[in-house]
Amino acid sequence: MPSSSSFTTVRTRASALLASVAALVAVGALHPVPAAAASAAASSPHATVAVLDLDGAGRTSVLRGRDSAYDTASIVKVDILATLLLQAQDAGRRLTAEERGLAEPMIERSDNAAADALWRQIGRASGLTAANKRLGLASTTGGPGGKWGLTRTTASDQIRLLRAVFDGDTAARPGSTAKSALNQESRTYVRTLMSQVVPEQTWGISTVGGSGTPRALKNGWLQRTTSGLWDVNSVGQVTVKGHRCLVAVLSNGSASMRDGITLVERTAREAVA
Repeated sequence: MPSSSSFTTVRTRASALLASVAALVAVGALHPVPAAAASAAASSPHATVAVLDLDGAGRTSVLRGRDSAYDTASIVKVDILATLLLQAQDAGRRLTAEERGLAEPMIERSDNAAADALWRQIGRASGLTAANKRLGLASTTGGPGGKWGLTRTTASDQIRLLRAVFDGDTAARPGSTAKSALNQESRTYVRTLMSQVVPEQTWGISTVGGSGTPRALKNGWLQRTTSGLWDVNSVGQVTVKGHRCLVAVLSNGSASMRDGITLVERTAREAVA
């Protein structure tokens, strides 16, 4: 029969082991699995796509998937720029050299520091909301505080924004006037920047028309800290068989950015086909 001193030794070692584990967890060497992460494997990615053929007979976009709200990630940078341009138009001026120095890397390279600065300048969510009312967006909500990437939008709203840029028709709600829309100079500026996105960021809807076809786009990608899953989006204009098509693909729930890109590209191709 073990002696009392043996039991004391076992208890001491067990206590020491528990204390070590607690210390590792405290410093982050061991990570308890969050409930959201534990359920991530059971979740599945979702995508919604809207397509509008600008050269077709109709002027109504075709929607595939539920038109629910998704996180924008960096596609909101087009909306930020549109808001900045509307505010400049209201003031009767063009963008300053400093503003262009922020807008161009924000769109072409998806520079986050530039987006931070312009998000503050436009008045954050409230400024975005005011501009979106004039552009006809009905289901877009600006992100809280400085978190512009957590702006929520729908595929239909993104088509409305793209029309304001590429079509000259803001699809505005009743009561708005042509004066509230982006003027020709502003539209040309946004289109130009979206046509100059750096090559490594030209995945997404650009694969629809094949290599060499005209395209102007903005992509967005964001890994959510609460779940570890990815939001991946792609919006813009592509030319397919001679037709200019506005395409907006929004997705969430992908296990990796690569998976999200694959989902977005497949969804875009199927919708346009």
